[in-house]
Amino acid sequence: MPRHISRRRTVPGLVALAGTLAVTLIAGCSGPGSNSPQTTDTGPALSAPPTCGTQPVKMSAYFETGFPMARALTDEFTKQHPTVTWDIREDQFAVITQNAPRVLADNPPDLMRLPQVSELVRNNLLKNLDNYAKAFGWDKWPASQLEQLRMKPGGGARGEGSLFAMGLNFSVTGVFYNKTLAERIGMTSPPATLAEFDALLAKAKQANITPIVQFNGGATGGFAFPLQNLMAAYGEPKPINDWIFQKPNATIDTAANRSGAEHLDRWIKAGYFDRDANAMEYAKMMGKFQAGDGLFMFNGDWESGNLDKAMAGKAGFFPVPSAAGGKVAAMSAPLTYGIATNAKHADCAAFYLNWVATNADARRIAVEVGGSHPMGPADAPMPAVKQGTVTAETLAAGAKILQDNAAMDFIANATGAIYAKSWTPQLQKLFAGQQTPQGLLQSVQSDYVSQIGS
Repeated sequence: MPRHISRRRTVPGLVALAGTLAVTLIAGCSGPGSNSPQTTDTGPALSAPPTCGTQPVKMSAYFETGFPMARALTDEFTKQHPTVTWDIREDQFAVITQNAPRVLADNPPDLMRLPQVSELVRNNLLKNLDNYAKAFGWDKWPASQLEQLRMKPGGGARGEGSLFAMGLNFSVTGVFYNKTLAERIGMTSPPATLAEFDALLAKAKQANITPIVQFNGGATGGFAFPLQNLMAAYGEPKPINDWIFQKPNATIDTAANRSGAEHLDRWIKAGYFDRDANAMEYAKMMGKFQAGDGLFMFNGDWESGNLDKAMAGKAGFFPVPSAAGGKVAAMSAPLTYGIATNAKHADCAAFYLNWVATNADARRIAVEVGGSHPMGPADAPMPAVKQGTVTAETLAAGAKILQDNAAMDFIANATGAIYAKSWTPQLQKLFAGQQTPQGLLQSVQSDYVSQIGS
């Protein structure tokens, strides 16, 4: 699923995220190129890593609005490579999700922020990056960094096969908390178990503090964050990843996931969420949290740099603890970008993606502006981070998740339509008391089977 700012925006897709537009998604079975044969051709092998050349190049890019890291990186790239300039279009994530197939087919950008990639690969809309991976040495990076971006060229499950996308950094999601409000209820450290977390929520409610401020409005709502974290608190991340990656016979309707959904339902019925959650969009959630109107917020490290500025010293972060107090799993995924199959400047785009992961200034921007761990080789130097900041806490949490092999992709990334067409409306019904936890999972599974079978 996908780190930044105090301005109008949506959630990134890691980690994927919130939009304000009710959209009709274009499913892979009806997208452009669906009648085209899926190519396995990566082009001729590269004798050397490509560059952007010495002549003027104008790169076309399609970015997610409201997140400054992407533009900060392109500005720095042009500063270092003056012959390369950028023509950048920006939209909210929900709009990008809707537009991706048509844009990649009709007006292919050199670089694009991507929603779920499976249908785009099946429809031959994303460039196979295997030759670039060999030329730049990406295939020698830790395998877990790129696993979520791989897919067999002819279709099938994600998680293995050719590389079709790259990350600008590697995010982690969990729980931000307001340290001032935490002190009021006697919270001196993050909870070590789910039961301890429950106790803190109850104390906040008793103290007339909104326990959790969480958006759930728009086409891509945010209750998928606490749900997935709670599902992982009861079970292993692998079955969840198998479902997201469309492995054969995978299901989201498991005993562990039902326990997670039931736990979320208990939180809803206990009044732990802002009463206007179903009408709240991402920007309003951020404003309320920064204003002190909520103890906890489920979100990702793309907000770390923003919170270090807006709430300096007053915000903390922790991954959701397991129900048994054991190994902690979390959503942790690259902030996904791809190159269109017919991109005009594909070599320069690949050179840029390699620069993002390996250049010292680019890696600094990924941490300082993006708040997340840079992509790249295992021994690449990490930029210095001030201790005591929320950025330091999110980076430490992400490193531990990777070390424990406990990363999950975002459940919204299982298919191109599953977020807006299934997860969001079903979770909105759950919050409104119109759906049961088991009914939610059964409905999503039914929609999933229908979508991947189309």
